[in-house]
Amino acid sequence: MAVIVTVEIPGGTREVYERTTEKITSAPWWPAKGFLAHAAGPDGTGGWRVVDFWESEADFMAFAEKAAPIFQEEGMSQAAPRVEEAVNVILK
Repeated sequence: MAVIVTVEIPGGTREVYERTTEKITSAPWWPAKGFLAHAAGPDGTGGWRVVDFWESEADFMAFAEKAAPIFQEEGMSQAAPRVEEAVNVILK
């Protein structure tokens, strides 16, 4: 079952997001198993929002474990993801 993963990062900035994304996408394990799509941007309250689509929660959790050192290094380790069932995911 596909899942939607939403992460709200209070005080998150574009600069930190871009550094983090660069480190993740250049990691030898990227693209991570089960990754489908990703979007991110300002959340309208001074923070940053990330929305991912994964084939399963287990795939996301395996990715999160690998990415944890990067998130910690960039000060994003406090953000708790919200995982919800996706009824449908349409990719271009």
